[in-house]
Amino acid sequence: MTSILARHSSSSTSAISYKRSHPHKRHPALSSEYLYPAAPSAEEAVSNILYNTPPSGQGRTKQRHIFNCLVQNEPGVLSRVSGILAGRGFNIDSLVVAKTEVADLSRMTIVLKGESTTIEQARRQLEDLVPVWAVLDYTGFKVIQRELLLIKVSILGPEHVRAQMKSRSPSWHMVEEAEEEMSPSNALRQTYGHLKSLTELAKLFQGKVVDVSSDCAVIELSAKPDRIDSFIKLVKPFGILEAARSGMMAMPRSPIYDRHESEEEEEAQDSGSGVDATMLPPG
Repeated sequence: MTSILARHSSSSTSAISYKRSHPHKRHPALSSEYLYPAAPSAEEAVSNILYNTPPSGQGRTKQRHIFNCLVQNEPGVLSRVSGILAGRGFNIDSLVVAKTEVADLSRMTIVLKGESTTIEQARRQLEDLVPVWAVLDYTGFKVIQRELLLIKVSILGPEHVRAQMKSRSPSWHMVEEAEEEMSPSNALRQTYGHLKSLTELAKLFQGKVVDVSSDCAVIELSAKPDRIDSFIKLVKPFGILEAARSGMMAMPRSPIYDRHESEEEEEAQDSGSGVDATMLPPG
């Protein structure tokens, strides 16, 4: 017993002596260059902007076109329009058809890619159809683009996604399997942690969770198509069970007119049309 106490006391004494012989070194204070970094030069700023700028699509020959077709609300119009586009080899990216406020009129929004000359020929051919009133090309115009997304995402974790997709029965056994791999408290905490993360992510994109079950959640999002694509990429690690997209709808933006600017332009035109008598030749 005495030997054990002597050993502990000797070890503690040696530790104290070691600390005294090796005092704690203080870290040097932060330099002014770290606290107040120097402004980058023009060359460094340009290099940074060029490095972070995505590559331009100059090599692309095909451009995305948005058609707004006003058609007669009768059977067979959709098949005739899609048949003309398919006959010319166009792959339709999106097609949305719905009735308008007029009973006999429907609006058809078509998004496709192709060369401008071929697209123009297809547009004229669509206008020649009897049930088509007009075909408007919104390419290059300022339009409001919206698309609706309904996506079902797993909240159990990506390792359970395949089992959830294969199973058609109620998914309580999925939750039980997740609880068997870890304690019930940790499984419950992880499940609601995933749900909270999905809810916050949906709020960042101005979406909302419209349905929650024991193993998944359904999120509704209305945004631009590019924003929809970004949201799908962000929720993909959680595990996507189902996804449904409505297709893109488009409407041109209305211009804003300023009464004062129009009056100034009219005054400038009136003043410019007048002739200064002092500048005329004598006689």
